[in-house]
This record gives sequence, structure tokens and C-alpha cells, in this order.
Amino acid sequence: MSNLEASSTEFTCAATPEKHVEVLQPREVPLGGARAIGVRRTLPQRDRSLIGAWCFVDHYGPHDVADGGMDVPPHPHTGLQTATWLFSGRVEHRDSGGVQALVRPGELNLMTAGAGICHSEVSVDPQSAPVLRGVQLWVALPDAARHSARDFNHFAPERISLPGASALVFLGELAGYRSPVATFTPLLGAQLDLDPRTELALDVDPAFEHGVLCDQGAVSLGGTGLDFGALGYQGPGRTMLPLRNTGDARARILVLGGLPFSEELVLWWNFIGRSHDEIVEFRRRWQDGDEQFGQVSGYQGRLQRLPAPPMPPLRLRPRRPHSR
Repeated sequence: MSNLEASSTEFTCAATPEKHVEVLQPREVPLGGARAIGVRRTLPQRDRSLIGAWCFVDHYGPHDVADGGMDVPPHPHTGLQTATWLFSGRVEHRDSGGVQALVRPGELNLMTAGAGICHSEVSVDPQSAPVLRGVQLWVALPDAARHSARDFNHFAPERISLPGASALVFLGELAGYRSPVATFTPLLGAQLDLDPRTELALDVDPAFEHGVLCDQGAVSLGGTGLDFGALGYQGPGRTMLPLRNTGDARARILVLGGLPFSEELVLWWNFIGRSHDEIVEFRRRWQDGDEQFGQVSGYQGRLQRLPAPPMPPLRLRPRRPHSR
């Protein structure tokens, strides 16, 4: 997924003083052109820009695909991975690594941009999958891996049973289940479905920080309620993730976690780099059609390439490592 905000605001990526549970409220962002669908963006924010190496969270739907659906033209990425996770609907993915894949609910599609890639995303199958709902996530790559080759992984985790709940663990390890998908930094990604009025205390790695995104129902993290689309944050140092479904219907959440990311980085538009000048060069190469990003074959949408917005009238500043 692309960051299509026209202003392409710079994020300095600073941390805030830690609370037991911090609630990040989403902001509405249009995705697409004149018939854009809206997404709820909870990362990055000025007060918190990462949870582990997770640096971008867009939550969308329920959206009627017949109204136009998702249509994101070919756009570039550097220095990151995109993780697509659907709750309902179907999305066709095409990238310049030659991959064409159908993204389905409950299946991870993890694209590694490395030194450069471009891809498109289009919702499909409006008759058999009329409602689109899911999340698009970005993972910042550490310096040792950010110049790696393009790659793509698909994985369908098995559903595991928990007391009063079930889980799909697509990255990392939770409740004794480990995803076979390799990551460049220690990460956790899982969907949890909670029965009504269920309390669940999950054992977690105390070195990790964690985020809980509420997709459906009434849920709380450590006694703090999370509204639809809100992202609850719990910092490192705790061995349990205390969850509760406070409602009379099933609830669905997304759990994200990882070791705090300590490297300096600059996130602007669809690029992650380490300096202002590097971002400027990425933008120039994309605008010039440089082979760093390659070409997407078979996309039939409104634009063959999404143009980059203008650079802001200031130097982009890198995120500084911080202690907790």
C-alpha cells in the first residue's frame, strides 16, 4: 500500500514518556483518487512512530467493493517490508519482482522492498468477496538488510485454540506457536478472536514492546478500553499482555510486537532511508523511471506509475535512538 497523502508530512520519529497503556487514536486518510476509500492510520504519529520495527499501520474497512474498492497504482518502496493481512475481501498484488498474488483473509503476504521495488494493489472478486476489510503494515529493515534483494513470502498460519479465544500467528511466536516466516528483527504479528466476556493473559517476551489494534468488538488492554480502530501500546518490561473482551459479541484484535528499533531512520512518503539526501535521491530515481524500482506488469488501473509528491521545504531529520 502507498502513502497517498498529498502533504507527505515528515515524521521525526520521537518517543513519548512511557505509560502503562498508551492509546493511539487513528486519523482518517484517503487512499486512492476521486473515488478514494478511507483508511485509519495509527502509525506513524508524532508522539510515537514505531512499535518494534513496525512503522506503519493502516486499518481499513468494512468497505463495499462494488463502490470502487482499492486501486493503488504502481508505487515504490525502499528499506522496508509490507505485510498485508485481510479480515475479508480479496486483493490482487503485483510487483516488479515478477510476483502476482491473490491476497486472501487469514494469509500473510510479506513483500521485501530491500534496495527498491514497486507494486500495485487492487481489490477483486466483488461478487464472491464483496466486503474489503484488513490492515496494511510496514516493517523497517535494519541497516544490514535494507539493501537486500526483492522478495515475497506467502504464509497461511493454522488457527490455534486458546482459553476463550483463537489465534492466527503470522510472524514470530505466541502461545507456543511459531511462524516459520523469517524476519530481519525479532517481531510478533497475530490475529486474535476473543469470545464474549473473555479475559486472556498472554505470556509475552518482556524485551518486546506491543501494540493491540481493535478491529471488532469491545476490548481492553491492561484495563484500558480500546475503541474501534484504536491502537493500544504496552512498553517493554512486562511478561504478560492482559486482554479482555468486555462485550457480548466476539471481538477481533491484531497484536503487533518487537524489540524496540534503535537505528536512526527517515520515513518519507513510501521510502525509508537514513538521511535527507538519501530520500531525495530515492525520489529522483523513482521520478526518472530508474531500474532501482523495476516495472509492474499487468496492472490495468488509472495510472501506470504513481508520481511522488514534492519534497517538503526543509531537511528531513532522522529518528534518534533513545533509551527506555
